[in-house]
Order: sequence, then C-alpha cells, then structure tokens
Amino acid sequence: MIEVVASVARGPVFLAGELLECLITFTNPMSHLSTSASSEMLAWASAQIHCQFHASESRVALPTQGNKQDVQAESDTVLIPSRGERGQCMLDTPPKILFCDLRLDPGESKTYSYSEVVPTDGPPSFRGQAVKYVYKLTIGCQRVNSPIKLLRVPFRVLVLHGMPEPPFPQDEEVAPSNPFLDDEQVGRRDTQPLEKALDVLMISTSRRCPYLFNITNMRGKVAKFCIFKTVYRLGEDIIGTFNFSEGDIPCLQYTVCLQSEEEVLPQFQRRPCQSVTVMSHSRHLESCLHTASSHFSLPVPLNVTPGFSTDIVCLRWLLHFEFVTAREPMEPPTVLQNQSEVTVWTGAGQVDVDTFSWDLPIKVLPTNPALASYVSQFSGTNSIKI
Repeated sequence: MIEVVASVARGPVFLAGELLECLITFTNPMSHLSTSASSEMLAWASAQIHCQFHASESRVALPTQGNKQDVQAESDTVLIPSRGERGQCMLDTPPKILFCDLRLDPGESKTYSYSEVVPTDGPPSFRGQAVKYVYKLTIGCQRVNSPIKLLRVPFRVLVLHGMPEPPFPQDEEVAPSNPFLDDEQVGRRDTQPLEKALDVLMISTSRRCPYLFNITNMRGKVAKFCIFKTVYRLGEDIIGTFNFSEGDIPCLQYTVCLQSEEEVLPQFQRRPCQSVTVMSHSRHLESCLHTASSHFSLPVPLNVTPGFSTDIVCLRWLLHFEFVTAREPMEPPTVLQNQSEVTVWTGAGQVDVDTFSWDLPIKVLPTNPALASYVSQFSGTNSIKI
C-alpha cells in the first residue's frame, strides 16, 4: 500500500493567472521492522488542473452531444482528470509527469513539487442554481497492470473580469513607496501578477464619490439616500445613509438586501422568458417613523462569487430596497419644554400604507486570495491510499 498526500502550498483560493504550487508526497507506511514489509512500486504519476462544468437540466438547454463513454481500461495509461465526474470538462492544463518507475522501501517517503499557472481564460468558481464551475487539481498514478487511481484537490478561483486600468500612471511621483524595500525588491514586486492585480483592485475599490438619490413614490418625496461608492471587494462593508427630514411622505420602515441575480442567457434558457434566480446574502431592516436620519451597513461575504459573465450565464449584484410609507401625514409626539414627568407616546393602531421597492446595481470584485482562504470550504489537502 502507498499513501499519497497532496497539499496546496498557499491556501485553497487563487486568482486567475496566479501560480499554483502543490507538494505531493508518496509514502510506504509499512515499518521496516515488520516481517511482512516489502518495497512498493508505482509505474508513473502525473498532475493537471481542470475546470468541471455542470448545468441544471431544468434551467439550461445545452446543445446535444454524442454519447461519450467514461470507461478506462485497466491497461490504459492515459490520464483523464474528469473521469467519473458529472458534467463536462470545459478547461484543462497540459498534464505534467511527476515521475516514472518509483520504488519505495518500507517507511520511505518521496515528495514532488507541481506548479502551474491558473488559466486566465476560464470562469470563476461558482455554484449557482443553473450552472456550476468547479476547479480541481487531479493527480493520477498507476501501478503496473492496475487501473489508474485519481486524487483530486478542489480549490477556488477568483477572476478579475472587466478590471479597469489604474486611473493614473504608476510613476515615481505618485506610486506608493515602501522605505523598507530596496530598488531591486520593488522591481521584483511590480513584476508579480498577483501584486499587480491587487494594486489595481485596491485602486478600483478605494475611489470614493458621494452618489445622491431622491427616493420618491407617487405621493411625493420619501427620503434622500447617499452612498459613497458602488464598487466593492469581497469582505467589504456597504454603508449607506438616509435623510428623512427632507421627505414629504412619512416612512415607517425600510429594508436593504444585498442580492445576486443569476440569469441564463436567452439562447440557453430551458423555457421562454425564464425567470432570473435571485439570492439574498445579507439584510438590514429598520423602523424609521419620525426619524430624521438613519444608516445601514451590509457586509459582502467572502465566500460569494464576484460578478461575471460567460456564454451561458451572467451573475450580477445589486442592493434591493423596500420602503413602507404612510398615505397620510403623521404628527410626531410633542414634548413640552418644562415637562417633568415621563410621557409615553403610543403609535396609531392602524395606518394605511404603501409599499414600493428599488434596485441599485453595484459591482462586486474579488479580494486578496489569502483573505478568502480563511472562509473557504476547501482544506487544500487531500490524500488517497493505493
């Protein structure tokens, strides 16, 4: 028996274009003191990255494909990373040979290093109602005259789709400097794809400019809403403020939800005019009658997928507002200036109300992969015994 352990070096979350490094250890667990101990042999082992795509048959109508047999003969030495999995392999990297003819004595271990750049032309990791995109590192190994055994290490991929260029050139006058780095270290940092992507991401999400909206319905103005930006990273807080003192219509209650919309493109919809799948991720509710101002703070979860678009599906993000307003003016409680006793104000037992909603589109972008790794469902380490 041989135990194979694969461990991703820097957590289970990566940006597309980043270098993935994995250490793969092969061990003969038998003790050399055991009377039944013997050497173990492996003919070969190789590794590659692939992205598995699965679509819901009730929501997505894909073009029909010919029947593909997912059977591998015992004597076959071709690595098929997606063998035995649902869906279809939509993206894979060339396989890399780790070794040929490995011999392990009792108690002996050998470790091999695998590295590969995460493809930039694929979708991000996503588990939606209509489609799923799952990335895995697959290690295949085989004994002589035995079937191939597969060890899969799932990981998450974040993609910077539509990332804008920095709003100003990064020259010596405006570029952030670190006095603890020499010129050689600074130049080496600027050439790393991950560092450059994080710099652009930080610039894109740190620009603040107040956006003001007048919230109105058919009866008049309800409030003024202010938000300082509409582009956020995973893990950031969305903060907004309401000013009800300028409103003509009393607002009894408001709700704000952070929502994502998963839409299958028309040519792949199973039914005509198919509805969009809406998911709520965080929510704030507040009663605001006779309130001059209010604010909310909604966190963007680290484990959600930033907005993206493929040939089949599109994922968008928005803030969904719901307001409950009174149809008639409501007098606020009056407190006398020299009143010494405590006064209890009792609200109206019944109020005629109107409700209306409003959607504000926003952009959600990735974050530092190391930060997203803290909440990842993947451990980055898997093992198998063959």
